[in-house]
Amino acid sequence: MATVAAYAASAAGSLLTRTTIERRQPGPRDITVEIRYTGICHSDIHQARGDWGKGLFPMVPGHEIAGIVTEVGAEVTRHAVGDRVGVGVIVNSCRQCRNCERGLEQYCAGGSVETYSDLDHYRGDEPTQGGYSTHIVVGEHFAHRIPEGLPLEQAAPLLCAGITTYSPLRRWNAGPGTRVAVLGMGGLGHLAVKIAHAMGAEVTVLSRSPDKRDDALRAGADHYRTTDDPGTFEALARAFDLVLCTVSAPLDVDAHLSLLDTDGTMVYLGIPEKPLSVGVFSLLPGRRTLAGSQIGGMAETARMLDFCARHGIGADVEVVPAERINEAFERVLAGDVRYRFVIDASTITPR
Repeated sequence: MATVAAYAASAAGSLLTRTTIERRQPGPRDITVEIRYTGICHSDIHQARGDWGKGLFPMVPGHEIAGIVTEVGAEVTRHAVGDRVGVGVIVNSCRQCRNCERGLEQYCAGGSVETYSDLDHYRGDEPTQGGYSTHIVVGEHFAHRIPEGLPLEQAAPLLCAGITTYSPLRRWNAGPGTRVAVLGMGGLGHLAVKIAHAMGAEVTVLSRSPDKRDDALRAGADHYRTTDDPGTFEALARAFDLVLCTVSAPLDVDAHLSLLDTDGTMVYLGIPEKPLSVGVFSLLPGRRTLAGSQIGGMAETARMLDFCARHGIGADVEVVPAERINEAFERVLAGDVRYRFVIDASTITPR
């Protein structure tokens, strides 16, 4: 085992503080990654505060990881020392079920293993700890080459926010001739706009506030409408083929379903704290669909990174030192970030 520096929450709702954790020695198909940057995802805050009721403590959050390979196992073929790599939301799966064989490891029938706050049942229930640390050891299959054109700090959020938006855009065929609405202009939403625009779709941002209009248009949005304007839903009735909901705040789901044209789909990416309320009669007219999507498989994540490199797409980031993680959490909750905090892992030092 190797001891590395990290920031952890000791219990649900506690501040994150400096600590050390143990990382396993790399096995024959593992790599060791020196972490350079880790994005702060809203789900990190939910998990660290125990909002979802299943956190394992002490907890080192972080599943938007970008760094450099420093060690490889004897049987590793996909990566070499010195490679730029990323690690996302999951770090293991059964690799044998129908979904894994189809490249859908995120829907593994045996249960995928999350990068932190989980027990790796394929490794004897070894607890997982995430990227708010200096190093991570991971199986080569679950690490991704980061193309040279992507700065590591901008690439880190692509490992969650990027693939979370890219996957449904591909699944529901966003492209020329399609009309896509992105609900929420935040960490997920700003990347959804960039990716949908690069795919050739007509993109509209729907936001409660007009404050982010200029940012949305710079990111590639064709239109920007405020949902607090009572005329928006009437004006945009049946206006979209696809609505991506990137927010976790409570919504009038029926009102947003009215924005879909025939055979349109509204896809939930944000995770509300309470169950949704949906009227069936919001779905029946126009044969509408309400769906959900979570990240993407390993092959699709690799395609997403290549796509983003080709189109010059990276996250809009504010890099912060580790001692400001708790401040960053509060600013995320206040909506005071444009659009992703990224931790400089070089500032994570032993206590």
